[in-house]
Amino acid sequence: MRKPDLPDLEAMQFDELWSIHEELTKILSERIVEEKRELEKRLAQLNQAEPSNTHGDGLRKEPPRRKYPKVLPKYANPSAPNETWSGRGKRPRWLVLALEKGHVLDEFKIKKVDDKIGDDEKDGLVRDEQSSS
Repeated sequence: MRKPDLPDLEAMQFDELWSIHEELTKILSERIVEEKRELEKRLAQLNQAEPSNTHGDGLRKEPPRRKYPKVLPKYANPSAPNETWSGRGKRPRWLVLALEKGHVLDEFKIKKVDDKIGDDEKDGLVRDEQSSS
């Protein structure tokens, strides 16, 4: 149903329709800008209410990550002793290849050593010699 006071758009010329289009575009863009300003004012008020949870740009910052203790390595590569693995996360390539060849995970274990051992000592850790076959 059409209201009787609206013009018949089908009967209008292209130039008339284009001028209506331009006028509507102008009115809508002004209203959008006005609405955006209003929303920014509201957001600024909300940010002032909770300044500790947000950055200056209005975005929420994530809580600081939990501090985890340093994890000592539990496994070492016998051919390259500087390559170690703590036993957490994805297994390193050297360990996966060795396990595929038939080795057992315990063969690569590192055991803690007391004060004086000799040249094999690296940060108080030495490769476990119990399974050297």
